[in-house]
Amino acid sequence: MRFSTTTTTLLAASVASAAPVWPSISLGNVRNPFAALDNLSGYFNAVATKVAQAKVISVAPQCDPTKARMPTIDGLPGSSPGLHVRHVAVGRGTQNYTCAGSKPEDAPKAVGAVATLFDVTCMASLYPDVTNRVPGMAVHFNMDDSDRLGPSTLPISGHHFFTGSGVPFFNLDTATGDIGLAPCAKNASVAAPADAPVGQNGEAAVAWLKLTTIDGATGNLKDVFRVETAGGSPPKTCQGQPDHIEVEYSAQYWFWAS
Repeated sequence: MRFSTTTTTLLAASVASAAPVWPSISLGNVRNPFAALDNLSGYFNAVATKVAQAKVISVAPQCDPTKARMPTIDGLPGSSPGLHVRHVAVGRGTQNYTCAGSKPEDAPKAVGAVATLFDVTCMASLYPDVTNRVPGMAVHFNMDDSDRLGPSTLPISGHHFFTGSGVPFFNLDTATGDIGLAPCAKNASVAAPADAPVGQNGEAAVAWLKLTTIDGATGNLKDVFRVETAGGSPPKTCQGQPDHIEVEYSAQYWFWAS
């Protein structure tokens, strides 16, 4: 029996030995550290299981994005007819809110998000159980100048941000491949599951979304989904909050093309 090259590469990309140069983990302010540790241990245990299984397989698994199955949730529409999975990424960044000009009892207003996108396309098609645990792990590792997703070497496939006019935008034209540009509009939103991973300070997971591309999209990208969210929700009110609030989050993003 031989160790699969494909499996080795993917799992090596998803986890690596910790060293001082790697991003730091943040658990000090989590209201429920046991829940956070459960998410972290679940991810690393899933990786360890796949490594053990890979040592006894004789045929290398093949990366086939068409076999990837996007997580679903009741109430969120599926992809539009005739589309296929073009790319899967894990986003890690901040959901941004403002309390400027608000009353203390007002809820913070959403003003967009900023995230780095990491390519998990092959992992999603081969190891969905590991992939679905990545956001719950990644949200607890601080992003830094190393541009790594926690203890991993996953390649960066793009960036997510909001334009000056408030349009959610995904730039997937990077050194790893020209996948396309996706300015979007929200199509549907469903609250995250009650047991979705919390953020660094115990923040609930932001909603799952379906977005559709608008004028300016390239690469035949049509639908974008945000699923398997972790953290990102704002405080309930502006009481005691600064004018601008950044809340750490992570999520899977699925890009569908015609």
